[in-house]
Amino acid sequence: MKKEKPGFGEMYDELEKYEKNGVCILMDGYSVSPMQVVKAHMAREHVSYMRDYEVDEEGRLEAISFININKNRRRRRYYRPYDPL
Repeated sequence: MKKEKPGFGEMYDELEKYEKNGVCILMDGYSVSPMQVVKAHMAREHVSYMRDYEVDEEGRLEAISFININKNRRRRRYYRPYDPL
């Protein structure tokens, strides 16, 4: 039996509590379950996600968005500006 990577059980528990309290969980703009977020983090070792917390006017948490911050970085890595000199 494969061992779960450290921290993913805690991440799942945390996100499940948010979901039970009515907080919307998004990943790259799509509604996802806590398990989908954990699986994405486990499968993509070289991808980093940034959390974005969205609150309403009264300061209550409405949504958590996970945004892949490596998408733009990957594109920039292959960009070579033209240097005629």
